[in-house]
Amino acid sequence: MLLSQKLKLVLVGVFSLLTSMSFASTVDSLDVPSAVMNKTYKAAVVLPNSYAKNKASYPVLYLLHGGGGHFRDWLTSTPDKMLVKNLADQYNIIIVMPEGETFGWYLDSPYDATNKFETYIAKEVIQKIDNTYRTVKDKKGRVITGLSMGGHGAMYLSTRHPDLFAAAGSMSGALDMNYTKFKINEAFAQSLKDRFQKLLGTSDVSQDVFFKNSVVNMAETIKANNLPVTIDCGVDDFLIEVNRELHRRLVYNGTPHDYTERPGAHTWEYWQNSLPYHVLFFHKVLKTNGVTVE
Repeated sequence: MLLSQKLKLVLVGVFSLLTSMSFASTVDSLDVPSAVMNKTYKAAVVLPNSYAKNKASYPVLYLLHGGGGHFRDWLTSTPDKMLVKNLADQYNIIIVMPEGETFGWYLDSPYDATNKFETYIAKEVIQKIDNTYRTVKDKKGRVITGLSMGGHGAMYLSTRHPDLFAAAGSMSGALDMNYTKFKINEAFAQSLKDRFQKLLGTSDVSQDVFFKNSVVNMAETIKANNLPVTIDCGVDDFLIEVNRELHRRLVYNGTPHDYTERPGAHTWEYWQNSLPYHVLFFHKVLKTNGVTVE
């Protein structure tokens, strides 16, 4: 066979493969104004490929970034840049990645008027998403998870607003705001101390503001809310002990939850591996709720 004929066959095969593929999800960069902070932030919204092909209402996963990050992290920092898009397509779910700012902690700061991210996510972001897209506009079709600060944020928001979410998760979550319990060096600890001073008005971890805002101290409320919860952390992560502590408290008070430790540290390689487990967990919850799109 001539080389040109071989090349032609190869090109035909490639073209056939490409045309048979279901091209992924689209990514919107959505402006989400905040009246409470008098500022507009962006959110990345991944719509599954099937969204444009029907009139169905879709469940939504809110996927939160970590303390040093921003809203596009999950799209740009994973080794596989198609991870979130592929999961949106695989499970027919809208994935929303809102802004939580650097060290915003997804809470309403009692000290910094420009940091009201609990109100922003719980009221302004969700309302904007529901008004913009064909979503299941009910808690039964809404789930939330995140990494590190976002893991704490997902658990914090779902625990304080059980009327908004059907399930919650945390990957490598900073589930206790008492940074003295983190396995970190002195320079990192000092950086956290300075950031907490700005966020909470104090860096003294004995103060009530640290206790009442830490998810690890919300075990009884988590039990009372009875939401499905999945938590995981790498065994080499500097946050492993605070994850184990919340797990112990949930076991002690009899709260059903999934808890997993895997090899790995506080890295994107770990979170890339973790996220598909979370989405599968949520898919099962959403299917039980009768809100999946087949």
